[in-house]
Amino acid sequence: MKIAMIGHKRIPGREGGIEVVVEELSVRMAALGHKVCVYNRKTKRRRERSEYKSVRIITVPTIEKKSTDAVVYSFLATIHALFGKYDVIHYHALGPSAMLFIPHLFHIPTVVTVHGLNYKTPKWRGFGEKYIYWGEKITAKYADEIIVLSKKQKEYFKKKYHRESTYIPNGIAMDTPLAPKIIKERWGLEKQGYILMVSRIVPGKGIEHLVEAYKRIDTKLPLVLAGESRFAEKFYQELKEQIAGDSRILMVGFISGDVLREMYSNAALFVFPSEAEGMPLSLLEALSYNVPCLVSDIPENLEVAQDYAQSFRAGDIDDLEKQLKNCLAHRKELFVRESRSYIRENYNWDNVVGKTLKCYEESMKK
Repeated sequence: MKIAMIGHKRIPGREGGIEVVVEELSVRMAALGHKVCVYNRKTKRRRERSEYKSVRIITVPTIEKKSTDAVVYSFLATIHALFGKYDVIHYHALGPSAMLFIPHLFHIPTVVTVHGLNYKTPKWRGFGEKYIYWGEKITAKYADEIIVLSKKQKEYFKKKYHRESTYIPNGIAMDTPLAPKIIKERWGLEKQGYILMVSRIVPGKGIEHLVEAYKRIDTKLPLVLAGESRFAEKFYQELKEQIAGDSRILMVGFISGDVLREMYSNAALFVFPSEAEGMPLSLLEALSYNVPCLVSDIPENLEVAQDYAQSFRAGDIDDLEKQLKNCLAHRKELFVRESRSYIRENYNWDNVVGKTLKCYEESMKK
């Protein structure tokens, strides 16, 4: 098949979960012999490339502002894709999917992966919130196939729009754990010697709640916040002010490759306090390294974690503080749980690719 993917920021790279999914799907599909083209967003910060592991890359100009980035990019990418003679166009996320009515008019099959109902998070207000919600309605009405990442989302589309969708959870690449080498040199971090959170530093991820709860507890374990902040400069500055004065809290910025692997491999506890998710890839990754996890009790987190993580009431700082203390007091018992085998058996990228290709075939039949 000839396949186009629209909606991510860029590959290669892992600025967020969507980028990881697009990269894994496109590279694996190309290896199976399909012709895959991904539409990257142009940025001043990176050198553009035209191909990556047999995946064709087309870079689309955009306006790098929170209110216009997805709109301009997805419109231009969609117009270009109309002339690509694709068998299917796969949109990722609800915002970019607002443009799928255009290929629908030309009878080009479309598939949408709903990575989350993210207009419900504090990150999006005003125009952004309305635009993403419009993308949800366009998806429900015109997409030939809808892929959801959680059973909660499947119920949502069925109840609200009477639309059937296909549940295909994300996969995970099972990496070999690494000893603390780079992270020890850069930040002095030792094995099982810190608490970790990996996420985009944006509103809605519960980061400010985690910081407040952590500041209340008496521990020598530093709190490491890993991730970049894009289109959320005000929130980022407010977070830095909140952290000021507590030298135990480290903001290490965006990390990837061996640095990220070392971070997961050696954490004493992984905390994921998000208030809204599609499917939390960083939680999957932490579980794949057998790291004890503490997560907010949103359905998407609990669905992934099952019995392999502790939970607290989302947005409740007092309960987060209580559960943090409990996890740190029982670290040795938590490490006994074998979450790595559970992830390997249930979240396999090859299975995800196979099911996604079947969705493409169904969309082409329609």
